[in-house]
Amino acid sequence: MLRLYRRPRAGEFFVVFGDCAQGGSDSNMVQFLSKSNIDVPLVLQVNDVAASMTPILHQTLEWLYDQTKVKPVVALERNNGGASEMERLRLMNRSDKYRLYFMKRDGVTTDKLGWVTDMISRPTMIGDWKVAFDSTQVKIYDEVTIDQHRTFISNKRDRPEAAPNTHDDAVISMAGAWQLYQTENPPVVHKRTRERPPKIKFHL
Repeated sequence: MLRLYRRPRAGEFFVVFGDCAQGGSDSNMVQFLSKSNIDVPLVLQVNDVAASMTPILHQTLEWLYDQTKVKPVVALERNNGGASEMERLRLMNRSDKYRLYFMKRDGVTTDKLGWVTDMISRPTMIGDWKVAFDSTQVKIYDEVTIDQHRTFISNKRDRPEAAPNTHDDAVISMAGAWQLYQTENPPVVHKRTRERPPKIKFHL
């Protein structure tokens, strides 16, 4: 379910993207991409409906903050229940240990929680990720993720997707994480400094 390949380090910033499923043969697949180290040391895979994945994701995000002391950013694809699960994460995030992603259009942040995959965003996310994957810009440890990339093909309509009888949840979640990698940054922490009051000199 949770596959950890190395421990997160203090100060690391993570972008987290999940491809949701509603049961059947598909999985909820969440990739934890370290923007600091450019690798994916943690993967969450839940073979159930999206609602069963959310509490585990919430706990993992809080644990990740406890390890790094940096709030990760999380986005779920809004399809297949992701929109409602983003709202659940918003309600569960009472300790404010992670940030929720709002969809961007042309550099402008919208009011939609999570990631919208449509005919505009899909070609960009798949195309950008293909370039990054082919040039090995990101270190991937997870064999399930690597195997799904091997069976991700372009069909007769030139629409990249999983080959027949295979899955692409890991590919879509990596493509989404790569989009967040390009736009999201760790929060800026301003150190509060105490200023001593100036000494007043009295001239008699």
